[in-house]
Amino acid sequence: MWPAIRTAYAWVHQAAHLLDREASASVEARRREYRQLLATMSRERAAAGPLEPAVAHFLKVTKSYWRGLFHGYEYPDLPRTNNDREPVFGSVRHHERRATGRKGASPGTVVRGAVRLIAAVATRLCLFGPAQLCPHDPEAVRRVRREVHHREEARRAQLRFRFSATRCSGFGQAREVT
Repeated sequence: MWPAIRTAYAWVHQAAHLLDREASASVEARRREYRQLLATMSRERAAAGPLEPAVAHFLKVTKSYWRGLFHGYEYPDLPRTNNDREPVFGSVRHHERRATGRKGASPGTVVRGAVRLIAAVATRLCLFGPAQLCPHDPEAVRRVRREVHHREEARRAQLRFRFSATRCSGFGQAREVT
């Protein structure tokens, strides 16, 4: 199996090198080189012998992620992996816990999470003045408010369901002692 392993490893190593941030200057060049690698893998996957199903799976998964695969390279300051992003989200979670005294996420984070998270991360990058805080797209503001209202209603309905379920089961009612 050694020749098949060596061939497959060379392809994966080349893919990792192409996805490395410093590999190519432009996103289009990176895309083009990666597409050439995938074409080579597709043509020569029989050379992988018993690893051919793994190569086919790699090609299938890469195809499904293709639209967003190079999106992060268009923005040089954007962290590439979840591990790179985790300190940002972890610090937001830490500050929320300190401010609220809760160990878990507060219900407000669940309902207004997207707005709160973006605000917390953006305010660390720079200070905003009144001109930047003024909404420029009223329809976008209305859309976000509708989404938040929808999530609030969904949480309210869950609470009502839990309350009515406990009431129907007799929980909290006085029982006759015999």
